[in-house]
Order: sequence, then structure tokens, then C-alpha cells
Amino acid sequence: MSKSIKNFLIKTLGCKTNQLESAVIEERLISKGFMPVETMQDANIFILNSCSVTSTADSKALTLLKHAKQNNPEITTVLTGCFAQLAYEKLKTNSNIDFLVGNQEKADIPEILENDKRFAVSDIFLYKDFRYEKINTIHKTRAVIKIQDGCNNRCTYCTIPLARGQNRSNKAQNIIEQIALLKSHGFEEVVLTGIHIGQWGNDFEPQKHLVNLLKEIEKTEITRYRLGSLNPLELNDELLDFLSQSKKFCPHFHISLQSACDKTLKTMHRFYSYDFADNIINKINKNFKLPFLGSDVIVGFPNETEKDFETTYNNLKNSRLSRIHVFPYSRRKNTPAGEMKNQIQDSIKKERVKMLLELSEKKLEEFLTKNINTETEVIIEPNRDKKTGFLKGVTPNYLNVLIDTKENKTGITKVHINGISNDKSRLMGILK
Repeated sequence: MSKSIKNFLIKTLGCKTNQLESAVIEERLISKGFMPVETMQDANIFILNSCSVTSTADSKALTLLKHAKQNNPEITTVLTGCFAQLAYEKLKTNSNIDFLVGNQEKADIPEILENDKRFAVSDIFLYKDFRYEKINTIHKTRAVIKIQDGCNNRCTYCTIPLARGQNRSNKAQNIIEQIALLKSHGFEEVVLTGIHIGQWGNDFEPQKHLVNLLKEIEKTEITRYRLGSLNPLELNDELLDFLSQSKKFCPHFHISLQSACDKTLKTMHRFYSYDFADNIINKINKNFKLPFLGSDVIVGFPNETEKDFETTYNNLKNSRLSRIHVFPYSRRKNTPAGEMKNQIQDSIKKERVKMLLELSEKKLEEFLTKNINTETEVIIEPNRDKKTGFLKGVTPNYLNVLIDTKENKTGITKVHINGISNDKSRLMGILK
């Protein structure tokens, strides 16, 4: 690759972990003399950090790469992330892809480009240690810290362990040092993310658990922190008791539920019953003040009958969840579920998704209503709302707030919640 080609554009698909890894790539590229640009026309290099959780994500990646070449035929394209890792052999001959880079190698993209190494995808299961990359610059109000990578579970629908490898935990010392650096740069909140953060420390000798890390974070000067997605089995009494006493933890839980039907959960290899998960949900609501409880749910899983879906729907309707993130089941190669009989028609999946999304909207509105006439500390975002001109912020329990004020505020400020926005997705507030 020509040494004079230095302008790059990064596009990220998927999870917060990917977003953070893209920030690492960008920071390392800039340190090597590459220049970030904002449009495809100005870029010599287009880097796509891909997701592969569904077939739709794969298709979107291919479409973006095709459009990049169509809009700028001279551009050099780099595909990295989970899609590159999983579909390496198939993608090697794709004319819209100039460089293929695996998940373990993505931080090395500057060197890969300079050395013209077109294919850099290794066996992800060869790696037993977490690859730590410190990041100095994050362009958001809430910084993300990657605390682990990989997953030791083998849910029957999921390809992510194949793309990310076995659980590998970042050392507590690295995490604490990163928090200190971010705090020195003015950040008040960090989000702990990874592929399966509930498995943090399980690979250490002696074995550690997530609560051990959180106890260390409590000693730092960061004002508040929040957690990424957790399996119901990991929300044990020790963790919940600790979090309920914390002065820094944001009462925002994202529970990786996946179904509310025991038959489907068993087929998915989730290893808990819905009643078990519901007890966790009730316990959280009892022990935390206005906790936000989001949850992932897959519909249209193989062999999911109308009765099975009705069970899921009714259980979720009666649950104390705040919001439901709904996904139609996506058939993936190299997974047990992909080989199962009785795959569900797309039209049926679409209808079931619609029903649960409507239920989710009702639950969110109900939860927003519970927050009216409360006072909370909101972290202010840098840009005002384009439509209203109001300040924007996020509450500890992960609700978006529009604040009617001409004042320019930064950091964390107290707000009185006095209503719900017209689109019924955000709170309205005034400064205290």
C-alpha cells in the first residue's frame, strides 16, 4: 500500500465493545500519521468494524463495502470485526474488500496497512490472555472501558464465541488505571463493557468474580459507573447486595433474558427458568430506586409454537421490565439452532416482533411516568437537541432527558423531572 495514502474513515456496526475498539484503531492510526476525515469522498481508506450477530448485520457490511467502492473507486477498504473473523474464507475473494483483519489483530491496522498485509485473521482460540490497549481520547460524555473479551457459553443460536474466542479478562490494575486517566480528562461516568462481562475474572488464578472488580472501582474517583449486559445467573445475591449499597453504581440493568418461555430457554441452552429470571427482576425492583431494566428477547426461535410465544408475551407483559429489545431469530451457520428443524417463517417472526415492540413501548411509557416529579443527577451531553434546542442529558437509570434552559451546563447537574416528551421516549426536566 502506498505510504502517501493517509486519510481514513471508520464505520462501526454493533456493540459498545466494537465502538470502543474503533476508538482504539482511530487513536493508533492518528499516532502513526494517518488523518481522520468525515466523508467517503475525502477518504483514501475506509475501515468497517463489523458485527455478525445476525445475517442482516452481515448483509449491511457487504452493502457498505460495495457502496464505498462505487462512490470512491480508488478507496482502500478494510473489513475487520466479527464478520471478518467468521467468514474469512468466503470473504477473501470479495473484490470490494482489500484488507481482511481479525478481531485479535484489529488494533494492528496501522502496521497492517503500512506493511500491505492483505489478510490478517488468525485462529481466535489460540489466544488465552486479554489484549489490553489503553485509550487516551474518547469523544463522548460517558467513556466505555472494555473489561473482558470472548465468551465461554455455547448458546445454540450464537456465533459470537466463534468470533471472539474464549473468555479473557482485563486485569483490574489496567481497568483502574484507565479509569484514573479518563477521570483526569474530565469524565464523570464509565461504562464497563465486553462480550460477556459477567465472566470477568473466571480465567484468573485464583479465580475472581465481577464483584471483586467493582469493589476496586468503588475506591476510584470516578463519579459513577454502569454495567453492560448480564446473564440472569450472574445477578446473584452477593452482586446485587453490593450494588444496592453502592454510591457510584447507576441503577441500570440490561438482562440477557432471550426468552420468557422455559421450553425455548432450554432449547437455547440458557440454563435457567423464566421464574428464576423473573425473581431476579423483582428483587432488583425491590432493592433499587427506580431501576431501569432492559432485556434482550429473541422471537421466532426454531420450534417456537404460537403457545410458546404466547407464554413469552404474557410473562413479559406481567414482568417489571422497563423496556424490551426485540430481535427476530437469525439463522446462523455453524450453530446447533441453524440445523434445527421447524424453522419459523419470516412473516411470523415479523408479526411477533411487532407485538413485543408495542408491548415494550407501553412498558417504557409506564416507567417514564414513574420518574415524573423526581429529582435526579443528569450527565449533560455536549450538543443540544436539534429539534427543540434544549439541553440533553442522561439519568443514572439510563433515561434521556430534555432540559428546557438557555444556560450552558456541562458535567453532572441536578434536574427536576416534570414530564414526558411528545414522542414518549424521553423525559422532560428543568434545572434545580
